Amino acid sequence: MTQTNGDTGLPTVAEIDRRSLLKMTGNGIAAFSLAAAVTGPATAQPQVERQGKWDKTFPQSDKVQHQKLTFKTRYGITLAGDLYRPQNARGPLAALAIGGPFGAVKEQSSGLYAQTMAEHGFVTLAFDPSYTGESSGLPRNVASPDINVEDFSAAVDCLGLLPEVDRERIGIIGICGWGGMALSAAAVDKRIKAVVASTMYDMTRVMSKGYNDSMTLEQRTRALEQLGQQRWKDAEAGQPAYQPPYNELHGGEAPFLVEYHDYYRTPRGFHPRAVNSGNAWTITTPLPFMNLPILAHIKEISPRPILLVHGEKAHSRYFSETAYAAAAEPKELLIIPGAVHTDLYDRTDVIPFNTLTTFFQKNLPAAA
Repeated sequence: MTQTNGDTGLPTVAEIDRRSLLKMTGNGIAAFSLAAAVTGPATAQPQVERQGKWDKTFPQSDKVQHQKLTFKTRYGITLAGDLYRPQNARGPLAALAIGGPFGAVKEQSSGLYAQTMAEHGFVTLAFDPSYTGESSGLPRNVASPDINVEDFSAAVDCLGLLPEVDRERIGIIGICGWGGMALSAAAVDKRIKAVVASTMYDMTRVMSKGYNDSMTLEQRTRALEQLGQQRWKDAEAGQPAYQPPYNELHGGEAPFLVEYHDYYRTPRGFHPRAVNSGNAWTITTPLPFMNLPILAHIKEISPRPILLVHGEKAHSRYFSETAYAAAAEPKELLIIPGAVHTDLYDRTDVIPFNTLTTFFQKNLPAAA
């Protein structure tokens, strides 16, 4: 059911620059100087990391316990995460794995969602995707729909190994480009019992077809030819080339690009490890996204429930609307009046946390 909540064509890759890449990804395909990659012992158990100073873009809550940890994916990548537990909570508890936006880190939006949902009684895990942030993987700042969907399942592995978590009560939340990843993960991983996609992007759709599916076959072919030529350059150099810094403004940008800048490049949401905060993806990052539709099996999430949340005025709203139409029941589309795309990144007066809490309480119920 649909509710209202109270609470252009792409340039060729030869012309790739900050603006063209943004149009291909919609959120900043964004050279990230090598961060210290997190490594850990080869064990299935999550590894607790030493606590440092608070480095998030949101204030620390005194209502939850916070802990840094690492865990491994099926591909052997070590992911870095922030675990949030309700204060004085007794298990077994329902748990949520939270990722996104695409090009962000766990210290930004996903961490805010995780901390807030922990205040509402869930064990939550916000994580850095493979090859980004404090997670391991070389080269830095490369993405893949298959690897990133696996990141969600690895986070489910991690949560399910915690003694206070009920394995039968695990859900996920994906934000922006990770909303599409969350839906894809839920379709393939039946351990996920409920899924929320907030201000969702289908990254495979926008990269392969352009905004509002406006890319022509000629444009797509030209882009792929240029990406192929870039592979020759990378192979000859022995390392990948990167895009210009992301979310810089030079004048004349579309409003949604200004919105991204206002989150990622200002004190509101800037974080030095985030791809979108003035760093960059590799030039060839779009290749797998242009060849793999991640929502092909969205109907297979059923009978597990889906909640799609989007802003009324978001340029990306059509992603949630078409995903909703393609999904099977039970499903819900929640449109937030007056909200733009990035309002659902961090505006706590706009993000419907009470609705998310009710959704997961209903669909991750404790045993009678």
